Amino acid sequence: MILKRFIAAATMITLLAAPAAWGKSRGGVVSVDVDLTAQDGGKETRLWLPYPVTDENQTITGIKVTGDYAESAVYTDRTNGTPILYASWPKGVNSRKLTFTFNAERQEVIRRDFPTKETNWDPAEYRQYMGATSLGPVDGEVKRLADRITKGKLTVLEKARAIYDWTCENSYRNPNTRGCGKGDVCQLLQDPGGKCTDISSLFVALCRAAGVPAREIFGIRLGKKETEEITTWQHCWAEFYLPGYGWVPVDPADVRKAMLVEKLELKDAKTREYRDYFWGGIDPYRIRIATGRDIVLNPLQAGAPLNTFGYPYAEVGGNPVDFYDPKKFRYTISFREK
Repeated sequence: MILKRFIAAATMITLLAAPAAWGKSRGGVVSVDVDLTAQDGGKETRLWLPYPVTDENQTITGIKVTGDYAESAVYTDRTNGTPILYASWPKGVNSRKLTFTFNAERQEVIRRDFPTKETNWDPAEYRQYMGATSLGPVDGEVKRLADRITKGKLTVLEKARAIYDWTCENSYRNPNTRGCGKGDVCQLLQDPGGKCTDISSLFVALCRAAGVPAREIFGIRLGKKETEEITTWQHCWAEFYLPGYGWVPVDPADVRKAMLVEKLELKDAKTREYRDYFWGGIDPYRIRIATGRDIVLNPLQAGAPLNTFGYPYAEVGGNPVDFYDPKKFRYTISFREK
């Protein structure tokens, strides 16, 4: 079963197509089926799921939550404002199942009509997006590297573009990385290979060290076929804040994915096409589900703050369940065209 999940994740990267072939929108029904029955029935079981909501780029409707839980509600984490679907089961029950279904309509995002002059702004207002995280320092070697990359760059836009180009040119996709990667920036400075969370976190940390507000966005890709299992299709991209303009999406991780899948070199014209597209452009085959690092859930989890919240999270008797282990933490995410 574990092998099946990693094969599915590897297969997903073959679905990446040239930007010119992408549609402008994508929609369908997403279903998340969780079965925690295999856990120790003598202990309380608690479950937290990312709960996508409507924003300017996506519309979430038709939400349904069913199951044999004793309690269920929607909460919000205090730091990032990420909605959370929570459910719990008391000890002694024989079944612990939940199904979460919703309709998702996603639009392509293109944000490149940048102002010619940078407006005045107060970095203190964006302190949350300029500080360090547990795996993303903004001082030491990260700061020194950011300063080298952005030397001579005076504006936020110039600095962000220099860091984006450096990340595209110096990172690489490592298909053997577990899940989406941890985003351990210090480790990535030694070996800049990983998956989407790794490459996006490298961009974010360098931006923050250079004085550019930035954040990771966690989501899941939507299928391109009529029906598809998307259990392992979690994806992380990044955004930086341009004063007087707003948040700008970038996805150097998908640039490196395309290069790996299509065996492209940096000098190839096709690589340039991907680099140009993912600078301010995001395809519609994804939905946003969470933001932030070092997540303190609501209701509060017993375990340590979560590195990221792109996957379901559960605890049994106060102990976290490994969401990479399908023998214990059974869940399936599927997509169906409407």
